[in-house]
Formats: sequence, C-alpha cells, structure tokens
Amino acid sequence: MIVQKVTDKSFGKYGRVLDGYALSGLLEAMKHTPLPDEVIYVPSVEELEALPEAAEFKDRAFGGLPIQIGYCNGKNRKLNALEYHRSSEVNVAVTDMILLTGMEQDIGEDFTYDTSQVEAFFVPAGTAVEMYATTLHYAPCMAEDTGFRAVVILPAGTNKELGFTAGEQGEEKLITAKNKWLIAHEEAGIEGAFCGLRGENIELKK
Repeated sequence: MIVQKVTDKSFGKYGRVLDGYALSGLLEAMKHTPLPDEVIYVPSVEELEALPEAAEFKDRAFGGLPIQIGYCNGKNRKLNALEYHRSSEVNVAVTDMILLTGMEQDIGEDFTYDTSQVEAFFVPAGTAVEMYATTLHYAPCMAEDTGFRAVVILPAGTNKELGFTAGEQGEEKLITAKNKWLIAHEEAGIEGAFCGLRGENIELKK
C-alpha cells in the first residue's frame, strides 16, 4: 500500500493539517502515558484537559464547544475497523504514525464498505491534524517498531457509553458509543460491532 503524506493534496478530502497551535505542553504530558503492546484508547484525561492548549483547541478548532482530550497509544499495523462521528476529530501525533482513512460517502446502502478504497497517510511527530466528520478512521498504525502515541480531541462525551439502546436496523446498527458509528472487519473480532468491512483487513508491513 502506498503511504502518502498528510501534506499531500490528496489528504484534502479527509482533513487538513492545523498550523499555528501550541503543542509543547500536550507533547510533554503525553510522554507519561502508557505505550502497551495492544492499542489503548482513553477518551478523556484531566491532566491533558487542564493544559492551556485545551482552551485554544476548544475555541479555535471546535468553535467554543465543550471538548474532551484523551489519547490512543499502542502498537498496531492493521485496519480492523472504521468509524465516523457527527463532528471533526483532531489528532496530534506525539510520535510518527500512519492514518488509514476512507470516506463515509463510499459506504454502501447495506452499510458495507470495500477496504480497497482505504488510503494511508503518514503523520510526522508534532503535527496536529483535523479529520472531517465524513472521514472514516480508526486507531492509527505505527510508523516505528516502538509503537505510536496520539492525542485525540473530540466534542465532550464522544466515544463514551451510550445512555440508550441503539436500534438494529439501518445506520443505527453501527452505533456503538456516543457519537460513534463503527463498521468492523470480521477478522478483528470486535464484540457487538457490525462486521461490514469487505475485502482485506489491511496490514501495513514493516
């Protein structure tokens, strides 16, 4: 698979690089977060949300909406699933990492998605990237054998436990958490997820 750069024009349909944001506090605080062999995602971390950078992202990137700042760390080379939100997501690459992306518009009427349409983009450490609401994405892939660390910024409450029972028909069957619609690959074995990814469970080779 060809790995493009987030600075390439081809990334424009998925998102954009956010320039001019102070990141040093976030990057320093992230050095103290775990880096396990498996992928770990923590939606909200008080230490990160208390940093001065949080107010800047809240006001500039989310127009004043309440936000949560968490992280996704670990070792991963596979696609496994794709998700989307009703809002943009901001990722800050603490280490070099690779994003696997697709477009919500390419989801079929039966809510399946052909993984041959996925594209890969390299994000260098110290880069903040906005992914649009229509961008399919999931856990980053590592660009180095040591794993990856990424800050994840979203509207408050996203990816947290549902307060209602999602339906079993139409798009509702994709809802697995608040503001989270997920399509999984059968090989990933994600409990309770709709397995609608068709084709290869993409794996980035070393």
